[in-house]
Amino acid sequence: MPKAKPEMRIIFIPIVLLFIVFLILPLAVLFIRSFETDQGYSVSNYLTILADQEIRESIGNSMKVSGATALITTVLAFILAYTIHCTRIYRPLKSIIRTGILIPMLLPTITYGFAIMYSFGNQGLITKILGRNLFEIYGFNGLLIGYVIYTLPSAFLLIHNSFKYIDKKFIVVSKLMGDGTVRSFMNTIVRPLWGTLGGAFVLSFILSFTDFGIPASVGGTYNVVATQLYQVMLGAIPDFNNGAVIAVLMLIPAAFGVVLLTYLEKFNFHYDKVTEIEMIRNKGRDSVLGLISSVILIGLLAVFAVMFVAPLVNGYPYDLTFTFKHFVDVFQSSDLINVYKNSLLVAGLTAIVGTIVAYAAAIINVRTPIKGKATFDILSMVTNTVPGMVLGLSYLLLFNNSSLKGTFTILVLCTLVHYFTTPYLMAKNSLAKMNPSWETTAELLGDSWLQTIRRVILPNSASTVIEMVSYYFINAMVTISGIIFLVTAQTSVVASKIKELQHFAKFNEVFVLSILIFCTNLIIKLLGDYFQKRQSNSR
Repeated sequence: MPKAKPEMRIIFIPIVLLFIVFLILPLAVLFIRSFETDQGYSVSNYLTILADQEIRESIGNSMKVSGATALITTVLAFILAYTIHCTRIYRPLKSIIRTGILIPMLLPTITYGFAIMYSFGNQGLITKILGRNLFEIYGFNGLLIGYVIYTLPSAFLLIHNSFKYIDKKFIVVSKLMGDGTVRSFMNTIVRPLWGTLGGAFVLSFILSFTDFGIPASVGGTYNVVATQLYQVMLGAIPDFNNGAVIAVLMLIPAAFGVVLLTYLEKFNFHYDKVTEIEMIRNKGRDSVLGLISSVILIGLLAVFAVMFVAPLVNGYPYDLTFTFKHFVDVFQSSDLINVYKNSLLVAGLTAIVGTIVAYAAAIINVRTPIKGKATFDILSMVTNTVPGMVLGLSYLLLFNNSSLKGTFTILVLCTLVHYFTTPYLMAKNSLAKMNPSWETTAELLGDSWLQTIRRVILPNSASTVIEMVSYYFINAMVTISGIIFLVTAQTSVVASKIKELQHFAKFNEVFVLSILIFCTNLIIKLLGDYFQKRQSNSR
């Protein structure tokens, strides 16, 4: 590893300053505002909020529905991952499950609620197919379905990734040793995954607890803490100080989750070497798990089927005559098209700038000896902990009277900081696997550090960079929690526009815009996969 050079500090200092200004300062202001009252600073705001029966009920509702979601999601994600890794079902079915389960990630969460309404409502598509209304969709039931759909892809990815590092040879050895099915399953599958399963539970809980999109559309009168924060801040009489208190309270479960994840780390263990073996065929096991996984996937995708049906008929569900009228109306509306362009602009800029920042931070941390480089690890833990709504609110409090208010710049910066953790860890893991002596060798050959980055490091991590760009772009297209307090009429993006259209019951426009987001993200995902595959083949 080369000695610390001026160019390393030139990269290190601006990134640290960026996070001080757009992460630490806003959160500090949020924390201070939560204690501010007309008579000075005190804990009276907290006492007022905690004495409010409605807010206490909202926090209780959030805990209850998020806990139920986390439990169901973890079980479903485990079944899907187990089916892929530990059965011999038809291989194309495995690919369909692995790809199909990620589709909800391509849509904003606020769309989930409308899809649930049009699927399970009195005139919903699934209600009509089944011939009766299954349950009341508004409130707990709707939130539970929406949250499970929302958190299942993330929990699945986590467990699916850990399954790759389980040595299946021990399953065979366990059987040969005479272990029963349950004992073998617990010792060779559950025990190695115990930490990951705990992590999936915590992740699902935090995602549900802090999401705003789903309760905004299908929450009904079942208030949760995210909708309470929205009402306090953007209601008839905005109360910034009480909003700051609710935001700080929203940080508590997230912070507790990080502590729990750190504790669960000790349950993870690693094999020295993972043996790739094919599981023994078992028709009973494979048939049952293949069927269950297919039902989970079909159930998940069926909720979104109505999204592609409703805008293609005159007036769902009463006039089912086929038409493109709703698509034409959207494409002829300069307002809606401008909103879509705004989304593309914010997502594109976030993808480019975010990838540069996250990649540079990872390079400084992994490939340089510069002092203080571990700062980026701490910053990534903070950004991973802070919910989008809390970050957006802290920006509103800090930049409300600045020139940044209501600009695309603040939307990009908020989204960049909000989603920093995953791209940063992607780059860090990729750079850590490369030969640590490349820079020294290049220096001996006369190359500068920056030349080595451009000629050697960057080309060897191109696949990761493509994945980072794709991740930032897709999440910037679907996010609503982080930007809901920051958008204006001029900078409105598709996800926030959907919230506005909800008030006028313009659900056809909602679904057309959702399809636009879905198709855009799908194209980006496919392009990313294509370039990654081409990169892999060229190596």
